[in-house]
Amino acid sequence: MPLVSMRQLLDHAAENGYGLAAFNVNNMEQIQAIMEAAVETESPVIVQASRGARQYANENFLRHLILAAVELYPQIPLAMHQDHGNSPATCISAIENGFTSVMMDGSLDEAGKNISTLEYNVKVTQEVVKYAHARGVTVEGELGALGGIEDGHGAGLSAEEAAEHLTDPDQAVEFVEATGVDALAVAIGTSHGAYKFTRKPTGDVLVMSRIEEINKRLPNTHLVMHGSSSVPRELVKIIDDHGGNIGETYGVPVEEIQRGIAHGVRKVNIDTDNRLAMTGAIRKAFHENPKEFDPRKYLGPAREAMKKVCVSRMTAFGQAGNAGKIEPKSLKQMKKFYAS
Repeated sequence: MPLVSMRQLLDHAAENGYGLAAFNVNNMEQIQAIMEAAVETESPVIVQASRGARQYANENFLRHLILAAVELYPQIPLAMHQDHGNSPATCISAIENGFTSVMMDGSLDEAGKNISTLEYNVKVTQEVVKYAHARGVTVEGELGALGGIEDGHGAGLSAEEAAEHLTDPDQAVEFVEATGVDALAVAIGTSHGAYKFTRKPTGDVLVMSRIEEINKRLPNTHLVMHGSSSVPRELVKIIDDHGGNIGETYGVPVEEIQRGIAHGVRKVNIDTDNRLAMTGAIRKAFHENPKEFDPRKYLGPAREAMKKVCVSRMTAFGQAGNAGKIEPKSLKQMKKFYAS
């Protein structure tokens, strides 16, 4: 099965009432973990790479790793997504390098450090939509601002500051109508990274009601939750018990993500949980055998630990069992879809 557009996966998820975990990747072991989990659960997959990942791994390596996944697992529908594109040029470069979906994050300026204006966001997103849809490629936009920083991208807002920049439902309608995006990432109080909340989140800091309100206004728009790792205590404990110092922190409870899925969320970004799982496994391996120097002896357990997280999320979000139900469409077919 060739790479498919993310729009096709999102449409199937909407038609069947489930959500899709979108997993960030930087290296071979992460891609292997995701694909092994997808095979075990029979799940369609969104694999995404940030600008930082493309720089770290070199996008040629990254592209061929994902193409290897397509070749090895032809039964799994797979979308290749650019996460947090900071400019039209970044998104166009991703499309030229084979990505079947891109995110134009115009909620921040091109430097990715400061909150932009709605006018700027609409302008750059329109530009990307025009280019991408003419090639059958999916576009995700973002409105509002998340807390934290990911791979150098983000305004570095505290949880309190992020709460002041939630997605405005009226602006969401205006933005979607003006840009024609396939999916909209919304700000509901979450943050990138492991330090999302200082206590178990309640409705005053994790504003799930905002998703419900936007979904009522935009029932046919696929919504996206960023910064949605759950930061499981058991993963943090493994790190802290083996020389780490993550400390007390809280993520987004899985049941709240499931609530979002029931109200139009179709894509859920997961990165921190996988990083925690891999880091804990590596620390544990070194702690138990300080003389070990064969990378396979610690990267293997790290891969398995990440796979377990992926299986858990794929099952919880409802995408398990849907891989074989999707009839793949080519980008050429999607181009005709957008032109109609």
